[in-house]
Amino acid sequence: MDLSDMGPVEYAVIAFPGNRFRGEIAAELARLTSQGIVHVIDLTFIKRDAAGTLEILELDALDTQEAQQFAEIDGEVSGLLSQEDLELVAEEIPPNSSAAIVVWEDRWAASLARAVRRADGILIAHERIPANILELGAADIAA
Repeated sequence: MDLSDMGPVEYAVIAFPGNRFRGEIAAELARLTSQGIVHVIDLTFIKRDAAGTLEILELDALDTQEAQQFAEIDGEVSGLLSQEDLELVAEEIPPNSSAAIVVWEDRWAASLARAVRRADGILIAHERIPANILELGAADIAA
């Protein structure tokens, strides 16, 4: 993959207390990848049982039923994250919980990223504004 042609790359760690993963996220990732909005680069799962025993699983190590939920996702799912990265995330997962770690390219922004690079632009900051902060701001505006 030509890195100079890529859009911004992001990641998210999504926790599921009580190990209650239902699959809605897989369906949405499949929709986003099929529409070319994002490209999944890595997808890894961390499971911690009630006793605290940890298991880190790449997509291809999931059991058939779990893996089937992700079958429609178009991506490389290449194991980009190192063992050290995964162990750092795993420290934050409490007993009887699991997490999905997804790394994706924002394909919708690739042309903008290329334009910035051609213009010798330098990205100084890029942050996500959490939904709860937006909700507070919207409440202030409505008041």
